Amino acid sequence: MEMVAAAATKDAKRNGGAPEWRVTVPEGASVTVEHESCLAARAWAWLVSCVVALGAKVSGSGRRLWKIGADDPRRAVHGLKVGLALSLVSVFYYTRPLYEGVGGTAMWAIMTVVVVFEYTVGGCVYKGFNRAAATVSAGAIALGVHWVAVHAGDELEPFIRSGSVFLLASIATFSRFIPTVKARFDYGVTIFILTYSLVAVSGYRVEALLAMAQQRVCTIAIGIFICLSVCVLVCPVWAGQELHRLTARNMDKLAGAVEACVEDYFADQPADGKRPPSDKAEGYKCVLNSKASEDSQANLARWEPAHGRFGFRHPYAQYKSVGAAMRHCAYCVEALSGCARSEIQAPEHVKRRLADGCASVAARCALVLREASSSVAAMTTSWSLDLAVAEMNTAVQELQSDLRALPSRLAEEESPAAVLDAVQLFTVTSLLIEVSTRIESVVDAVDTLASLAGFRSSDVEDEAAETETKVKQPAESDPDSDEPEKKHIEQV
Repeated sequence: MEMVAAAATKDAKRNGGAPEWRVTVPEGASVTVEHESCLAARAWAWLVSCVVALGAKVSGSGRRLWKIGADDPRRAVHGLKVGLALSLVSVFYYTRPLYEGVGGTAMWAIMTVVVVFEYTVGGCVYKGFNRAAATVSAGAIALGVHWVAVHAGDELEPFIRSGSVFLLASIATFSRFIPTVKARFDYGVTIFILTYSLVAVSGYRVEALLAMAQQRVCTIAIGIFICLSVCVLVCPVWAGQELHRLTARNMDKLAGAVEACVEDYFADQPADGKRPPSDKAEGYKCVLNSKASEDSQANLARWEPAHGRFGFRHPYAQYKSVGAAMRHCAYCVEALSGCARSEIQAPEHVKRRLADGCASVAARCALVLREASSSVAAMTTSWSLDLAVAEMNTAVQELQSDLRALPSRLAEEESPAAVLDAVQLFTVTSLLIEVSTRIESVVDAVDTLASLAGFRSSDVEDEAAETETKVKQPAESDPDSDEPEKKHIEQV
């Protein structure tokens, strides 16, 4: 190594003093020479990678936002409606005559639009009514307490105000635990506490308390009116219709899940013994996860005015009963899906003994659910639903007879041990029979809904449509039938 360094020093002197290094490599070895990047190149590479990563995140977020809007364009319309409402209410703040007319409290109207405007008409009416009622009641009580406190003297005034705030806030907060108040007036109770506290505390320093309360009530009323006008007149979204469609859609998904679970169970097993569940077989999860949405939409739909075929006092609460019956059935379908995905399966030759009967029952169950879904979606009643239920019960009875005879057949044709191998098949069959029983509960709930909501008979509608068609056909076939009469009148 010293000889190499000395040689490098001599070569450095010959080349004008620039140091050079030489490395002697043994024969047969390989050397990779890496050039160290400069600091500027590293910084540029880091900057480019950051820009690329940022672009990927932005594009990914854009695709997700586009998918959300494409799945339901009403969401984008809702954003435009909120912007329109805020633009309209801002006119009271930007226009001097209107600004002076509301006494400079136009900001309360803007705040009202922000907190009151909701996606559905029922939500907007619910919040608007609660805010208006809570503001008026809290303001009236605060003015009464203010009058009492002023006439009680300067020494007792702070205690009366503080005591009233403590007492009313405690009572109002406790009332939120009452189920009825929690479901219908929870937002109103919160606004009541806020409004009363603001008016009661500000009344200790503000002289013209009555004028201030009047101006705030007027601006809040303006904000509520603009919210309701935009929400109802511009592409309205009704909570009642959303609940109606959700119920019919869940029935279709539950019907597909029943069929798919039975098909997956009796299908040929893959080589590894694991089969991923199909998308249709997972449809029961939508039914199980829809309780919160159903309860919320049913509560909001009560506040909506009559619209379309949804009149006043429409039985929205019955939709929750239909949803509860479907969830009761979906729990059984979930157990059926677990058996289909189980690693331990009955022998294929044993499964084939009940495959046709189970497939027939599953098809009849799905048919009943789809008929019920069609009945709810069209708001009509039909004899085809009762016929489908009768066919389902017949298929269930045939499957029960096959199930009772299967253990003795297995013991006679194969061996008593084969009965133990068919235990899971017995479980699946029993679950399927239980599903059919719970589907009848769904049909009963749908019948109750039809009677309460006044669903029309589909047979009557078909007859009316046929009559209307017959009336139109003669008029279309002889359009000039009145011409002789017209000519006679002209001659006269």
